[in-house]
Amino acid sequence: MAKKPNPKAESILFNVTYEDGSQTSNRRVPGHLIGQLDSEELIQAFIEQQDREIAERSGRPRGPIASIDKVR
Repeated sequence: MAKKPNPKAESILFNVTYEDGSQTSNRRVPGHLIGQLDSEELIQAFIEQQDREIAERSGRPRGPIASIDKVR
């Protein structure tokens, strides 16, 4: 029997460095945000939204993002 296609949308991984020097690795961003004209801003906004949700649950807010690098 053939496998069913995976309905999970393609995602791209990014490493995030914050202004305080801390880092997070392999942050998933939906693939449809990549390749748009303002994709860098969209990616940062998506990760910042993730950070807000995580901070809300953990009670530990993240600082501002210094850089975002695509995992290769």
